[in-house]
Amino acid sequence: MLRPLSNLFTPDDYPNLLVGLGAPDDAAIWQLDQDRALVVTTDFFTPVVDDPYDYGAIAAANSLSDVYAMGGIPALALNIAALPPQLPTEVLSEILRGGAETARQAGVVIAGGHTVQDKEPKYGLVVIGFVDPRHMMTKAGVHPGDQLILTKPLGGGVTTTALKKQLASQTDVSEAIHWMKRLNDSAGALARQAQLRAATDITGYSLLGHAWEMAAASQVGLRFFYDAIPFLSGARRYAEAWCFPGGAADNRLYFEHHVRFADAMDEASRMLLFDPQTSGGLLLAVPPVSLPGLLEHAQAINQPVWVIGEAFQGDSIEVV
Repeated sequence: MLRPLSNLFTPDDYPNLLVGLGAPDDAAIWQLDQDRALVVTTDFFTPVVDDPYDYGAIAAANSLSDVYAMGGIPALALNIAALPPQLPTEVLSEILRGGAETARQAGVVIAGGHTVQDKEPKYGLVVIGFVDPRHMMTKAGVHPGDQLILTKPLGGGVTTTALKKQLASQTDVSEAIHWMKRLNDSAGALARQAQLRAATDITGYSLLGHAWEMAAASQVGLRFFYDAIPFLSGARRYAEAWCFPGGAADNRLYFEHHVRFADAMDEASRMLLFDPQTSGGLLLAVPPVSLPGLLEHAQAINQPVWVIGEAFQGDSIEVV
């Protein structure tokens, strides 16, 4: 689909565009001067939960996450909304309020936006932030020996799909909503304080899909320790009931040939690592010398972190 556009914009013509036309990444970065660069991103999607306020909050947190994943701090946002006119006004207002209050929590102002009518709600943000171009993070900064840190548990896709099938408990749904609404601001601050060079956020392509993007961009292999990976409380149960969204199968089809699983891993365990996440955590690559200080700082600022793997000299993903 994008092939006809491939020759319209070439990196040499836009030297200030530091990230955006080369290897895929979480946001575009445009250098303003030696000390400042703009981080620009956009994201929107259909509802993943029933409550309109929670939906708006999750969509906003998800949109803001890309800026944190690049090492930036978001500052300005615009709404993108497609809203069915038959829905009650108070429902539509709650979607926008959820997004607005989440943006304000992040220190971001929403300065308008654009809406259209559509049959199904869609909501998200255009987000602009700032980053020091000397300290930005990309998917291409991983080195062999780096430790892999995850900042939110996995399992949002199977849990919200179980909700749609009326199989999820309210406790499990509330847990998933709590994590999806949580901003990645403190995770981003943790990465900036440690002066990390490589990160991504775990969203629709799943842990293994986004990990492969990092591995390919950095020309390294990544090894994950399955027992160290955190999951939401109900994720295993819903995986065994095969409540995976369609995107999980798409992710597996596209990325599986890059992955080597331990022979003992069952199908549900493998599929959980292809589960699409909404407003997931950051995956950080941490040099071994920086790990103790990062873990200490994470505890001090109450930022959950899990050490789930390591980078090695290679060209594949391993799950052991």
